[in-house]
Amino acid sequence: MPITLSAAARARCAEFLAHQPDARAVRFSVKRSGCSGYSYVVDLADELGADDLLTEYEGVPVAVAEASLPMLQGVQVDFRREGLNATFVFENPNATGACGCGESFTVG
Repeated sequence: MPITLSAAARARCAEFLAHQPDARAVRFSVKRSGCSGYSYVVDLADELGADDLLTEYEGVPVAVAEASLPMLQGVQVDFRREGLNATFVFENPNATGACGCGESFTVG
């Protein structure tokens, strides 16, 4: 699998799935966005596409969109709470830059 999930990220994904019983997996992908080029997308997959790579992390089903694989290969996903904010944090070895606000990244 191209990505790894921390214990906190797995727990958060499990929470998402518990609140949406029709969802088959949590999907990670990227889309063109922001000033640096790409942003991460985390959503629930009610159906899996033919281009989804599916795996399980300790019982948590995770899908990665095939088109996103080159940009997500080796990514480590964590989930952090800081004060009132909570977010997934991506450590991406493929990123060659990021915008100042941290919302998008560049791959070289």
